[in-house]
Amino acid sequence: MEYHYHQLQNGIKIIHKEEQSTVAHCGLMVNTGSRDEKESESGMAHFIEHLIFKGTKKRKAYHVLSRIENVGGELNAYTTKEETCIYASFLRPYYAVCLELFSDVAFNSIFPEKEIKKEKDIVIDEINSYNDNPSELIFDDFEAQIFNGHPLAGNILGRIETVKRFKKSDIFRFIKNNYSTNQMVIASVGKIKFEKLIKLTEQYFGYIRPSVKHNGRLPFDTYKASTHRVDKDSYLSHCMVGNMAYPSTHPKKNTLLLLNNLLGGPVLNSRLSLGIREKYGFAYGIESIYQPYSNSGIFAIYLGTDPSHVDKGIQLVIKEMRRLADNKLGNIQLHRAKRQLIGQLAINYESNLNEMLGIAKSHLNKPRVKTYEQILAEIDLITADDILEVANEIFEINNLSTLIYNAKT
Repeated sequence: MEYHYHQLQNGIKIIHKEEQSTVAHCGLMVNTGSRDEKESESGMAHFIEHLIFKGTKKRKAYHVLSRIENVGGELNAYTTKEETCIYASFLRPYYAVCLELFSDVAFNSIFPEKEIKKEKDIVIDEINSYNDNPSELIFDDFEAQIFNGHPLAGNILGRIETVKRFKKSDIFRFIKNNYSTNQMVIASVGKIKFEKLIKLTEQYFGYIRPSVKHNGRLPFDTYKASTHRVDKDSYLSHCMVGNMAYPSTHPKKNTLLLLNNLLGGPVLNSRLSLGIREKYGFAYGIESIYQPYSNSGIFAIYLGTDPSHVDKGIQLVIKEMRRLADNKLGNIQLHRAKRQLIGQLAINYESNLNEMLGIAKSHLNKPRVKTYEQILAEIDLITADDILEVANEIFEINNLSTLIYNAKT
């Protein structure tokens, strides 16, 4: 089914897919995240996400949280390096309730001083908890290593010293500078006619004065491969191996998605899982990740293993990468890899919530969003030569960086 598009006079974009379901999903996504923060604002986008439900000009925090949940819905939010999103799942008659609340919290939040103080402590606890979890922390530290000195290197949670200094005026300044109407998308998947959805968005968002922010995000072009070892007080050693990768708009993006899924995707029969975990028992956890950003990207492999297996484990990881770079897939292997990725995409698209969030993110930077059928058609066109070419670009051994958390033995 095709997506429907509309743009309000103030620049806010709307994308909708009508779905015959009793449950609807709607989100307001803003094209701003941790990479858009100044050095002194480290953690601000995430901090605002924490505070945005803490009261508006006409509602106290309790009434904000109860507005959706009293009608059986769920209200939530998240922050990434490039987006901030408020979203909800609810029974389909309550679109007006949802959109009115989104408008209220996005444009009328008051950020009470007592809530700012409380949330500082909560976020600092979150940072400390995250720092105590090496299997999660290493992903951010590896991105910091890859994007050394660039805004993409920053941690979404921020730094304790900057969070402690946040003031209400800082919050309003960040919102004024980043929450521009031309950088907002309202996405919807649910049973509502598009004409009615437009009327509701006009009613609750049409009064907002237009504001324009041009996306001036700096590209990253100073990557240098590096290797770091850090001692950690942990039982397991944790390792990352990776490289720069393609941005979200790159024509080779889908080829790398297919290659990533084949090498170390979320399936038990990936090459890394079979070749390292199952064959040798070296890996407690192993996976590969491809994270595209608007003008950059990263490919990485994570390995959690016993300290005695670190070096051998990394050697085996690189061996599996080189196998894909040196040997072209046969027709049966290629067909199987495509079929597996298509199946996983189908499972993902079966969730209307996932689809709503996905099309919101895509529509932030693209005038039109590819449908599931269009994505499948593109995957079907990928050849074994395409995979070989991408594997040689991304898996080039001289461009690989490594980060190892050495467990104390």
